[in-house]
Amino acid sequence: MRRERPAGPTPGRAGERRVTVLLTAAMGVSMLQLFLIGALGPRLVAEAGVSRTAIGLTTTAGFGVAALLSLTAGRWVDRLGARRCLVVLLLLAAVALALIGAASNTFVLLAAVALGGLPQALANPATNKIIVAVVGPARRGAVTGWKQSGVQLGAFAAGLPLAALAAWAGWRGSVWTAAALAALIACWALRALPPDPGPAQAPLRDMPRARVGRLALFSFLLGCGIAAVNTYLALFGAERLGLGPVVAAWLVAALGVTGVAGRVGWSRRAGRLGRSEVLLAPLAAGACGAALLLAAASSAPFLVWVGAAAVGAFAVAGNAVTMVAVIKRADPRGAGRDSALVSAGFFAGFAAGPPLFAILVELWGYGPGWVLVAAEFAAATAVAAPLRSRAGAPR
Repeated sequence: MRRERPAGPTPGRAGERRVTVLLTAAMGVSMLQLFLIGALGPRLVAEAGVSRTAIGLTTTAGFGVAALLSLTAGRWVDRLGARRCLVVLLLLAAVALALIGAASNTFVLLAAVALGGLPQALANPATNKIIVAVVGPARRGAVTGWKQSGVQLGAFAAGLPLAALAAWAGWRGSVWTAAALAALIACWALRALPPDPGPAQAPLRDMPRARVGRLALFSFLLGCGIAAVNTYLALFGAERLGLGPVVAAWLVAALGVTGVAGRVGWSRRAGRLGRSEVLLAPLAAGACGAALLLAAASSAPFLVWVGAAAVGAFAVAGNAVTMVAVIKRADPRGAGRDSALVSAGFFAGFAAGPPLFAILVELWGYGPGWVLVAAEFAAATAVAAPLRSRAGAPR
């Protein structure tokens, strides 16, 4: 079957590198609000009077909207074009960040974060569709890994330079700086990406719904655990381990660094495998061990650094490998829809995970919260295990 490509020239290797950098930046911006609120959590609690429960609800607001919109976002991307949707999501992210910086109370903060759910819903389907359109099959795994690592680069940016900026310019100045960067990347995307193709004529070949559903459930469980770590790791370091606000934010940065390495490395490996899904269960099992290290950090504080690094290397990498699995098996013209359905599960997990964690912390402390995260990763391992034997089954 002939695969349609965007009108205009297909980029060479140098063009692929530019597109990879752009998509990496776009993914970082799409979820930057999550990491900023997590990294700036101690300042929001101390300076803005935001409660720990409200911080968890910001994640629920953003990713609850993202999960709902992901059910249809893939169709928007397939119909309107990935380039248009990528520019729109970057502009919406800039507006949402600007409103977060201007928020005067918890209600406005939650509303601004909810608006940020729309770019989150568009990010994976738009970027995956661009990869299918302009990147050769042999390099899609590696490019997907770099693209997905943009989320963790966003975590690093929130945990180190933007958190450091907050010490000088205040948390609002830090968030407004992020909004300006998002607007600049939108201008870059408008100039750098090739035009969108016309509508497809031939019928699409869907991925098996059972496979999409299992990947979505795996992503949901993975998202529950990752979101709890992202949202409360810095606060745990500050409240339970006695770390200062800047050092506590470095925990998020450490997770971001290993998340980049994990996503790039594991996605590159997944791209070379005929059955990329075989990696999902081992990665989730490694994430379960990482969460148990966080639980043990209350008694041995140095373990918090090991646990944070391991969450990035295993749990965060697992989401990137699911995207590789979708890209390798989806019809190029419908890649947006399949990507969005799997992303819906991940975002639903991000919406559900932090409030459940917060309830346990309020009632019994951080230890049971980290045990819950370990249980979520263990359940993801069980869900992914059958894919090791079915990944090579004929469609």
